[in-house]
This record gives sequence, structure tokens and C-alpha cells, in this order.
Amino acid sequence: MGLISEVLLLPFAPVRGSAWAIKQVVQEAERIYYDPATIRAELARLEEQLEAGEITEEEFDRQEDELLDRLETASRGSAGTGNGTTR
Repeated sequence: MGLISEVLLLPFAPVRGSAWAIKQVVQEAERIYYDPATIRAELARLEEQLEAGEITEEEFDRQEDELLDRLETASRGSAGTGNGTTR
């Protein structure tokens, strides 16, 4: 039955391959988005923008809260897996 199902599903192989590729791209994007080093670098850049007067205190607070939420999410995700990765 396995051979028959593979033959019948062969026309869908490009779709399965595309789905796999999309899944890989999403996983890599999430890994970068939730990487603590990336988040810390964004926090440092945000502070530099505030000190240079490029953003207001309110904008700084809003963006800082978003970044700290991401950092907390990343910490919870890595603590759950036990291997330092988020997913």
C-alpha cells in the first residue's frame, strides 16, 4: 500500500517540498527573532537612539517593553527545551 500511496501522491510532491521550505524559513526567522543576543543588541541600539535624541522617551519605553517581552519569551522557550534553542 505504501508504494501505491506514493504514486498517487506524487503530483503533490512540489507542494510538500514548498511547505517544507517555508517551514524551514519560518523556523530560522523565529530563531533569529528570539535570539537573546539579537534582542540585547536591539536594546543597545534603542538606548543609543534615545541618547542621540532620535526617539522620544515614550517611543523608547514602548519599544523597550516589546523587546523585553521578546527576551522573556526567548528565555522561557530555551528553558523549556533544555538545549538553549527556542524551538
